Amino acid sequence: MRGAAAESVAEAPRPVPGPPAARGRAGAAPVSLVERIFAVDVLRGVAVLGILLINIEDFGLPHADKSAPGTEWVGAFLPSDLSRHDVLLWVLVRALFEGKMRAIFSMLFGAGVVLLTSHLDKRGEGARSADIYYRRTLWLLGFGLLHAYLLWEGDILFSYALSGLFLFPFRNASPRLLLALGAIVLSISIPRAAVIAMHRQDLRTQTALAKADEAAGRTPSRREKDARDEWTEILDGFEPNPRNVEESRDDHRGSYAHMFTERAELVMDVESTDYYSWAFFDTVGMMLIGMGLLKLGVLTASRPAAVYVGMAALGLGVGLPCSAAGAYELYVHRFDPVGVAWVTAAYEPGRLLVALAYIGVVMRVVRSGRLRRITSALAQVGRMALTNYLLTTLLCTTLFNGYGLGLFGTLGRGALYGVVLGVWCVELAASTLWLRSFRFGPTEWVWRSLTYWKLQPLRRAEA
Repeated sequence: MRGAAAESVAEAPRPVPGPPAARGRAGAAPVSLVERIFAVDVLRGVAVLGILLINIEDFGLPHADKSAPGTEWVGAFLPSDLSRHDVLLWVLVRALFEGKMRAIFSMLFGAGVVLLTSHLDKRGEGARSADIYYRRTLWLLGFGLLHAYLLWEGDILFSYALSGLFLFPFRNASPRLLLALGAIVLSISIPRAAVIAMHRQDLRTQTALAKADEAAGRTPSRREKDARDEWTEILDGFEPNPRNVEESRDDHRGSYAHMFTERAELVMDVESTDYYSWAFFDTVGMMLIGMGLLKLGVLTASRPAAVYVGMAALGLGVGLPCSAAGAYELYVHRFDPVGVAWVTAAYEPGRLLVALAYIGVVMRVVRSGRLRRITSALAQVGRMALTNYLLTTLLCTTLFNGYGLGLFGTLGRGALYGVVLGVWCVELAASTLWLRSFRFGPTEWVWRSLTYWKLQPLRRAEA
């Protein structure tokens, strides 16, 4: 794809050869192969593969009630009789990966805003950049809706597209401003978590008073009754009983029509209340940071090696222990709703630092030019990120849901990560084979053709 010297350090997109007039006549078109940034493709491949380490729990294990308020960070239901091995595995996966791959994915989405608009400017199509950008984003929103309602309620494409609608005005902002804005948006989660924790503590106190009144033969006040009802609903979401778990298994082992009905109700909640209560701040904050990091050259492996070593050291030395301590606290206190809220106050800082550590490690490897077979394979996956994301859903829903092999709730945690490894192998092999003959992944080709209102050449020989 590039010469040996250029491959060791990823470059920013190069302008189309020729005089300015020729560049203007080139018109709007997707990024060509020689304009792609190798380091960004590698990092995107890492993110799209790594996110399955968390999503596999959604696909294969019974969960707490996903629609219950405040359960977004709890993850799959953990029985009280887990072995030490399973507990350790759960804590490690939470500390190392939960939210971290999603953070990188979000940063890369933000970076894509800058890459797309700067690419259009270089082709003399800056005046059309808003039209192309918003058309691209709205088509992604459509893909997200189809993915969520037809296949899997854990979709992130809808949230990314909706958040992406807010990013275009910031494309020319300075890196410092983008990083500052991103940090401010992410920090909103801290007071939010504190307010939720104090509210839940009040509910618990009022519930205890209601029980005391009843024990003494007094009628609880209206406030105590309302608090008890709300607290009971929260507990049901965090502490599913065996009947709830069995119902979850039955739902996932049912027909496609049954799952569609159950999923539709959940998706409506996830893409409305859930999105605006926390996912908007989660995604937009990381996307703004990604825009800033790209402009600083961090995501193109063009910063000094010491920068990436420092990122890795800070993230693994500070962020990882914080994430591990939070995960362990959740399990030790059996996901006490008040404790969960306090732990989430430190969630964003911890996952941001660990995500930056991973970026530092990947960029350092790319910059060194080592492990070329591995990084090249990851870059192929990254070039087909949307296709591979959807392929992951197809493979996993076929394996676990009732209209497929019906393995939901039957595999232990260790076996689930064996499935992850198998999916990785399929996607690494399929991406490499497909891109030998084609310019884009199949879904990327559809997306680009819709974005530019023109069928794009798919085969490499046609380009």
